[in-house]
Amino acid sequence: MKITREQVEHVAKLARLELTEDEKALFTGQLDGILAYVDKLNELNTDGIVPTSHAVPMENAFREDVVAASIGIEKALANAPDRSESFFRVPKVIE
Repeated sequence: MKITREQVEHVAKLARLELTEDEKALFTGQLDGILAYVDKLNELNTDGIVPTSHAVPMENAFREDVVAASIGIEKALANAPDRSESFFRVPKVIE
């Protein structure tokens, strides 16, 4: 095993998790399986392979940020159910 029960208990303590004995045994086995899989991946020859963050090419879907005129206070508040000068008036929520 690459991970010990004590290491699982230590991580649980850091995460402030209270684990039962059965959970400690279960997580020890599961984490060991994860680490074994990572070791298996480390056996692959990755020389000459460029790291990527996505499996497929991604393009930015955002539009260009262009400065434009504001719609103005009157238009912004046109459908406001209640207003006070140039502000939205809302019910008091804190007493």
